Amino acid sequence: MVTENNCKVKKRSLHPPTNSNQLEAPEHSHPPSQEMLLRRSRATEAQQDDKFANILDVVGEFGTFQRKLVGLTFIPNILLAFFMFADIFMFTAQKPYCNTSWILAVDPNLSEAQQLNLTLPREPNGSFQTCLMYLPVAWDLESIIQFGLNHTESCQDGWIYPETKKRSLVNEFDLVCGKDRDTEGVQTMFTAGLLIGSLIFGFVSDKLGRYPTILMSLLGLTIFGFGAAFVNTFHQYLFFRFGVSQALMCYAISSVCLATEWLIGQHRAHAIILEHCFFSVGVMYLTGLAYSLPHWRLLFLVGGAPVFPLISYIWIVPESPRWLLMKGKLEKAKQVLCYAASMNRKVIPLSLLDKLQLPGKKVTKASVLDFYNNQHLRKVTLAMGCVWFTVGYSYFTLSLKLKDLGVNIHFTQVVPGIMEVPARLCCIFLLEQIGRKWSLFATLCHGCLMWPRCLATELKSMIVLMVVLGEFSLAASVSVFFIYTAELLPTVLRATGLGLVSLAWASGAISSLVISHQKLTLLPIFLCWVSATLALFFCTLLPETQGQALPDNLEHCFLQTRNIAEDLLAEDAVLVDGTVEVRNSTIRNSTILKVDSDIPSNASCQDTSLQGGGKDTDPQND
Repeated sequence: MVTENNCKVKKRSLHPPTNSNQLEAPEHSHPPSQEMLLRRSRATEAQQDDKFANILDVVGEFGTFQRKLVGLTFIPNILLAFFMFADIFMFTAQKPYCNTSWILAVDPNLSEAQQLNLTLPREPNGSFQTCLMYLPVAWDLESIIQFGLNHTESCQDGWIYPETKKRSLVNEFDLVCGKDRDTEGVQTMFTAGLLIGSLIFGFVSDKLGRYPTILMSLLGLTIFGFGAAFVNTFHQYLFFRFGVSQALMCYAISSVCLATEWLIGQHRAHAIILEHCFFSVGVMYLTGLAYSLPHWRLLFLVGGAPVFPLISYIWIVPESPRWLLMKGKLEKAKQVLCYAASMNRKVIPLSLLDKLQLPGKKVTKASVLDFYNNQHLRKVTLAMGCVWFTVGYSYFTLSLKLKDLGVNIHFTQVVPGIMEVPARLCCIFLLEQIGRKWSLFATLCHGCLMWPRCLATELKSMIVLMVVLGEFSLAASVSVFFIYTAELLPTVLRATGLGLVSLAWASGAISSLVISHQKLTLLPIFLCWVSATLALFFCTLLPETQGQALPDNLEHCFLQTRNIAEDLLAEDAVLVDGTVEVRNSTIRNSTILKVDSDIPSNASCQDTSLQGGGKDTDPQND
């Protein structure tokens, strides 16, 4: 790890560096009151106090380091999609017949057609029954042909699949004739793993850091994803799918937190959207391999092989400096920032770097209970949980609807995968034009309006079109959701919050699976409309985060909400008792006080660096 001495030092300046995220006092034709100006001055000062954003500006908004950080998410997201949807190609439809090789002992020269004709009963339509066979007898071949066999029983020696060209889990573990219900257990175990993973690894990421949880998730993908190719029983396969689903959720949460805390401004949204685009690429990667490879074990071996180069992430993935600072690891945070600056060929002024301070006791005591006790976190969790439930329920319902139509399995994956890439890229335009809140509102509203229409029509082509358009909008809402939620939550509880709202997504998926087996046609539509209405209503209650400072602790969340409300009031305030001179004087005096308070701190930092070589002497970092 690069030490702090690698930072180049510029001449200290008494004025704080400018920040593109700083708030500027808007010009009004009628000046607001002095009290309103004081509030706006405090909001501007709060932005100036976001020293971390100032440092990231100096490090470089999107230099070599940030581009490398975004590029590191490409391969893992492709693998996430591969392991998440691999089950779709593991249970392709098979035509089984009872294994009646006992008759070959009578005459080994029988063809496969003759063997089936002599040993299997037929359906009324003339086709062979799949789950019954004639009871073996000790006759010769002529007697069997002359008198025939009459007594039937269930298959005793397994099944054969003469019409199947590919090896899947169905013919590997004979998941037919009553055992086909076990395939539903795979979806149940996978969604259960998502539930548990979102609950556990969100908390672990906030406790141990983004770097170790990302490594844990990659290790899980290696063991439970690639390792699924070596299972010997179907129950082992269920266990491996349970494990890989937790690894998927662990990486999804930790990678979004890492990108959110390293990038600033529009680059943060662009990076997360690009990350999700490669998730869609992973769906097409899976479909292509499944179409060309004849064996399910070979599919896991070839498709999961890119997980091994990810071992290098041990040495190249950085930790989040915001998380380090919130955990009191000041020296490590400075080292990571200096390393990023050196890679971007930038220089961090030591006067600016020395302004980073350890958090107070209130930050270190943040816990899961704050999602209940804190009004802002409680509102965010409730609103985003309802949104995530709606997205999960609607997406899985659309997928099951498309599956029930009997459309080619490769078509149902390739077309939505191709459509999701432009859907996510369209989010860039939406986010820049209407912000986070209304982008989420628009994409969610459009997605939820599509699939009730597909349930109301019986025209197959129209249903496919509605499903594809619905998945188009829901894919866009997923990207906006992650960006918006990560910016609403503070650094100390960001991963935990994402994990909690992801519980709602898994709950929506499970609800879709349960309701799909019911014969009630109105229940899915009713549940969709109720959840969508609640989700859209809660969206309107949340604050906009575009252009706002990223909150690090619970106090920042409160100040962020208060400042947004004050800004809205200030824009509408038209008061006659204020003057332009009062406003300018208030802001000028606030800036002078800010500079005066920085002078002794800079002198103190200079004396400390002269006496102790710039080394931090805080006992928490010894």
